[in-house]
Amino acid sequence: MLLNSLISEQFNGVIWRMEIDELSDTLFLEIRDDEERKVSFAAVNLSTGKVLFKDLITPEKWLTGIEAAFDGVLLLHFYQSESGPAHKGLLAIEAGSAKTLWSNYTYTFDHLTENGPVVYDVRIHPRKYFHLHIKSGATERVYEPSVYKDLQNSVVLPHTISPDDLPVKLIPVHPFGNTLHYLEYNNFRIVSLHTLKGGELNQVLLVFDETVTGSNKIVYEDLLNAGIQKLQPEAFIIHKNKLIYIKNKCELKVLPL
Repeated sequence: MLLNSLISEQFNGVIWRMEIDELSDTLFLEIRDDEERKVSFAAVNLSTGKVLFKDLITPEKWLTGIEAAFDGVLLLHFYQSESGPAHKGLLAIEAGSAKTLWSNYTYTFDHLTENGPVVYDVRIHPRKYFHLHIKSGATERVYEPSVYKDLQNSVVLPHTISPDDLPVKLIPVHPFGNTLHYLEYNNFRIVSLHTLKGGELNQVLLVFDETVTGSNKIVYEDLLNAGIQKLQPEAFIIHKNKLIYIKNKCELKVLPL
């Protein structure tokens, strides 16, 4: 049986970052358009495949980005300047409605716990860390590391292996380079590799069903990038039985495994 996409969504720009909300199984995306100097945001539900919102632009059209996601809310940050990476301020977007819940230009995000975000006020020195209620923007209590555990995610990353160590020997393309990305998950073997075709360097994704005799049955394949100039980083992740990857830098693909 061949695998079919749950989500196949094209965006107007380069998918720069993804963030998954563990509580609501919502995938948020940051899409950047360098020519227009514009950044937009999108959200999709990984359980249903529904696009919750797309092409969302904030009043600050360029100097903003994804900070974190928690309990159905996307947390964005701004930048202190165009020339540096330092963050300032927070803006909260509700996934279901795409509405702005609140904004604050003095809080800075530190990390996520099982109870939500931990932030600090840049006006207070030395720093004091507080738990933030993500839907209201109110600080609730002083952060105590011994009490509140860091939030763990369910993302599974592929391993880097040599082509000689690939368990699947009969593949339709010859790997280029000394490494490829590989993962075994739910009776599937997932491989991302580079190959030369007609003098062009391409990146492909292959999914094998290991329940088939010999483990050589391809149930899904896709050309991730064609005519690229250099080897690309890891091409896919797994999250709660979903294979997630980006095609041609601008298309989100999600497959149930």
